[in-house]
Amino acid sequence: MSTAQYSGKHITVAGLGVSGVSAARALAGLGARVTVVDGGDGEVLRERAAFLDSQGITVRLADADTLPEGTDLVVTSPGWRPDSPLFAAAAAAGVEVVGDVEVAWQLRGEGAAPWLAVTGTNGKTTTVQMLASILQAAGLRTAAVGNIGTPIIDVVLGEQQYDVLAVELSSYQLHWAPSLRAHSAAVLNVAPDHLDWHGSLDAYAADKGRIYEGNTIACVYNVEDPATERLVMAADVEEGCRAIGFTLGAPGPSMLGVVDDLLVDRAFVADRHHQAQELAQICDIAPAAGPAAPHNIANALAAAALARAFGVEPAAVRDGLRSFRPDAHRIAHVADVDGVAYVDDSKATNPHAAQASLAAYESVVWIAGGLAKGATFEELVAASAKRLRGAVLIGADRALIKQALARHAPDVPVVDLDRTDTGAMAAAVREATRLAGPGDTVLMAPACASMDMFTNYSKRGEAFAEAVRELAAGRDGEQ
Repeated sequence: MSTAQYSGKHITVAGLGVSGVSAARALAGLGARVTVVDGGDGEVLRERAAFLDSQGITVRLADADTLPEGTDLVVTSPGWRPDSPLFAAAAAAGVEVVGDVEVAWQLRGEGAAPWLAVTGTNGKTTTVQMLASILQAAGLRTAAVGNIGTPIIDVVLGEQQYDVLAVELSSYQLHWAPSLRAHSAAVLNVAPDHLDWHGSLDAYAADKGRIYEGNTIACVYNVEDPATERLVMAADVEEGCRAIGFTLGAPGPSMLGVVDDLLVDRAFVADRHHQAQELAQICDIAPAAGPAAPHNIANALAAAALARAFGVEPAAVRDGLRSFRPDAHRIAHVADVDGVAYVDDSKATNPHAAQASLAAYESVVWIAGGLAKGATFEELVAASAKRLRGAVLIGADRALIKQALARHAPDVPVVDLDRTDTGAMAAAVREATRLAGPGDTVLMAPACASMDMFTNYSKRGEAFAEAVRELAAGRDGEQ
């Protein structure tokens, strides 16, 4: 669809978040008549509404169920559920619903930068940032965009020219992007998450698998997660597109993997049956990878596979990984106090992520809880029980974790903090400190979303770090 085809259309944008504001401004700039609807009515939303109103964009707050009269197209923000009344009204009126990623894909101009796309239950942001770092090390003009925080419509319509884009895509975004066709794409892993939105694990996985549709060069999958390979096998790709695996073990042909302390490539070499190309050392990966963070090694391998699919040389993979530094709240060491390490992994917002985090440490006092989003915790606790020295539970759905601990780790001491206020984090750190001894790790890997207590996972991580710093300062004062 050309930009001219939006001119004069009445487009309803669902949601007044970052992507909604971006889509509304872009579409209005293309000559569309835009109405934004949102069910909320807080101070921040009113400020955004006033800003859009100043640009001639109509905003309806506290009214998200009714389709504005004369709507030709609905563009939804990622979090809106498919069963929303607005979309039911659109279907009844014969109006198409798409997402902002779909609009961005349709608006790409001739010769537009190809997309290297990443999805998965966990590790998306880190992998996309690693990929962008590798591409930059190769001298390519690139940006990390999409679900990572930079609205992709802004990038597609901006003046900056790119050689290639590193694109993070959530299952929500993929659900609403039917025509997306990436150069190459990776599904890092598939585990139960957002089931309250998708309705089932199969539906969630199917939306993840959309990222492979129409790939031209490579579909990258996780050898240790058979669900990702099944998604590759089910995808309708371009002739000649290859399935490329990544593994923490020694790689077979058409795979990337690990040999001793090296990341190696047996996919993009002249003779993949008999040769392997060294890409980097494990020590090149931050944060301290090795046995302490195997999921970061997997992320690096996935990023390297996508970069190699784009023709990046091995030296750039190494240099890009060396220069990469992860965002905050991702298995971040905060402090050591009296021989106990305190680690912030607030980004572990589901059981799969928390399990990877717990696997990095031998003896853990675990701080967990929040909004479960339809998840269960049986597998997580069963797999991690031998590492748990104690657990401190906070948040709205902490009872679900407590029940799993009672079944699978009955000897582990549990402190159930019946609190959902923001001050509960300081209390949780105090209780975890009481349970911990020298050599232990107090790990805040909640396995849940944060919105019952905090604005987002970053605020939750900041609360944990502040509580740890206060603890450390108090101990220093006692000496």
